[in-house]
Amino acid sequence: MPTDELRAIELLTRVPYGRVATSMRAMPFVAPARHLVDGGDVLIRLHRGLGYHRACNGSVVAYGADNLNSGAAELWSVQFTGTAGIVEPTEGQLAAFGPDPRSVDGEPFDPVFMRIEPRFVTVHSLGRSTEEIHHTA
Repeated sequence: MPTDELRAIELLTRVPYGRVATSMRAMPFVAPARHLVDGGDVLIRLHRGLGYHRACNGSVVAYGADNLNSGAAELWSVQFTGTAGIVEPTEGQLAAFGPDPRSVDGEPFDPVFMRIEPRFVTVHSLGRSTEEIHHTA
């Protein structure tokens, strides 16, 4: 696995949520998702009630996560682009995802799980100035 991919996977394990992006009825959309890394693939958990999984299933998606609001001295962003498909997680994967949210937009959370097989991976690092770090601390 190339160094950038290894770095992106390592960074992704540092945060629990990201955003999946694709198009639905020819319109782009971005939705929040819980993720975990399984080997070189990214598993995501979405709310079935929103229907976003139907647009993602069998399609090329982008999945991104970052630490931009963390206040860390080094900020980063990763993006995985590849084909997504609906999967049934193993018991171990379910445990790794942790508890489901109670609700999404007022309706009970109904999980659906997808696997993204990354074809392209990007990592961006944003170094901050010392002045900016002291200002936000």
